[in-house]
Amino acid sequence: MKHLHTYGFVLAALLATGCATKTPTAKGPVTDAEQLRAVATTYGQTITAADLSKHLTIIASDEYEGRNTGEKGQKMAAEYISKEFREDGLMGPVQNGANPYYQTFNLEKGNWGEGHVMVGTKKFTMMQDFFPMGSSVYTTEKSATPVFIADNAAIDTASLKGKMLVTVVMNMNEAEKKMNNIGQLARKAEAASVMYVLGADTFTMMNQRYAGRLRQASLSLPGKTDSRRTTTFIASPMLGAAILGTTPEKLNAAATNYKPVTSINVLTQRNTTPLPTENVLGFIEGTDKKDEVIVVTAHYDHVGVEQDAPGEDKIFNGANDDGSGTVAVIELAEAFAAAKKAGHGPRRSILFMTVTAEEKGLLGSEYYSENPIFPLANTVANVNIDMIGRMDFDYEKNNDSNYIYVIGSDKLSSELHAINEEANQKYTNLKLDYKYNDENDPNRFYYRSDHYNFAKNGIPIIFYFNGVHADYHRPSDSVDKILFDSAEKVARLAFYTTWELANRDNRIVVDSNKK
Repeated sequence: MKHLHTYGFVLAALLATGCATKTPTAKGPVTDAEQLRAVATTYGQTITAADLSKHLTIIASDEYEGRNTGEKGQKMAAEYISKEFREDGLMGPVQNGANPYYQTFNLEKGNWGEGHVMVGTKKFTMMQDFFPMGSSVYTTEKSATPVFIADNAAIDTASLKGKMLVTVVMNMNEAEKKMNNIGQLARKAEAASVMYVLGADTFTMMNQRYAGRLRQASLSLPGKTDSRRTTTFIASPMLGAAILGTTPEKLNAAATNYKPVTSINVLTQRNTTPLPTENVLGFIEGTDKKDEVIVVTAHYDHVGVEQDAPGEDKIFNGANDDGSGTVAVIELAEAFAAAKKAGHGPRRSILFMTVTAEEKGLLGSEYYSENPIFPLANTVANVNIDMIGRMDFDYEKNNDSNYIYVIGSDKLSSELHAINEEANQKYTNLKLDYKYNDENDPNRFYYRSDHYNFAKNGIPIIFYFNGVHADYHRPSDSVDKILFDSAEKVARLAFYTTWELANRDNRIVVDSNKK
């Protein structure tokens, strides 16, 4: 019963357009690109703010407990999404499993065990004097060679390989920019780790804000650490001063004359157990080009419940991140399924996939890229949707929600970029903002959502993103903050771009390799 309004709308639209739509005959579905373009709006208009709201109100409710990977709420969300795919008529493409809509696999759940930094004979304790951020290369005790990185100092990156970069950050106002810059330097130089030494007030603030979360388990694919990130530590002024050969009182971010000790020993032990989780897949088989596949993605996990979160609300509902993208994928799947039932099914096959464990390091999409259900060689493009239906800090100043950041569309294929531009001009008229597509963007968003695991395998991608706001990774990222009219327009743009990718005569070219 829940889809009657959609199918009724589709039927009415088809009858209203009469012969002009060239509806299919008994000979089979329409496979002419121009005829399919002519009926695109019939199905694109079934993606509505009301339906997006209906789905999001459920999966971003407190009942789903923040959809933390491997936990109850994530399992509930997986069941909800797979039920929607099943009821809409999508196939479950996973063979030899209990549920054909689930690509189930084990992650490795790790908790921090014993941890310390030895500076000479003085021992500094993990979770008291320093905190690891993400994975660590020091799971067994290893020596590290500290190198002090001063602000604006000339740096010989060749000399930093395998070293621990140590820098001082005295206040939160400078922290984000400096951490981005040092992080990029560390990756470029192939440094082993980075230690950010904070001032006393800043360390206390970071401790209060993140200590609870850092004490929680972290996840990885078995046998792997997160290769995209350098091991990172937040250190107290006491530890930083000991490494830099000074006193806490003399720490200063502007100083250039610190003389770090020649070597320290670091241990950040991990205790691991397997944790099962699942990507949720729904499949629509194409017609005359069915061996070629478009993959449409969003991540449906979030960060769960944090008992140490300030205030009464402990549940991180993740309505925007990325409940908004998840419900957009559900709506795109329903629209394409309706088109297929009416004989306007896609010429190329489409895999709709909501992935798990994005918040843990893009792990669900990484697992799919290494264990694809359909060959990556046959994968034409990935359309990824993460955080839509909000205004970021910049656009909020002018109360302007008629925009979308487009990332990656020209990195591998000029045709994908052109297709999105044309779809927007014809159907949605959003402002397409390419600010974060700049290879020098310090936020590095191109590398921070699930599309990257397709891009690194040479598959053209397009990433739709509305930017970061004050509720990002906070309990306040709730459904009532979502601008569903804005989310509707972005979801429709993703639909029309996918429609063209699926129905055009030629597979899009891969003709560039931009960073």
